[in-house]
Amino acid sequence: MSDLTVSAAIDAIYESLRNDNADLDLHIAALKGAMAAEGVKEATFETAKLAQPNRQGRKLMQAYFKKKGIAIAFKGAE
Repeated sequence: MSDLTVSAAIDAIYESLRNDNADLDLHIAALKGAMAAEGVKEATFETAKLAQPNRQGRKLMQAYFKKKGIAIAFKGAE
């Protein structure tokens, strides 16, 4: 998965979120690797594509990703 781009890794995470978090940790690890390879410090997610786009859902996602060592932001947040 070393050739995975940040954009592709984020798309895989959206798909995982739609499928009850199936393989989410694998996709997060792939995102972390892609971010390191591209020199990206923060991943940006579109609020409209999230399973729980409300503030509580965003904060929960942000906290989980932070535990995994990834800083995230949201585009289109309320």
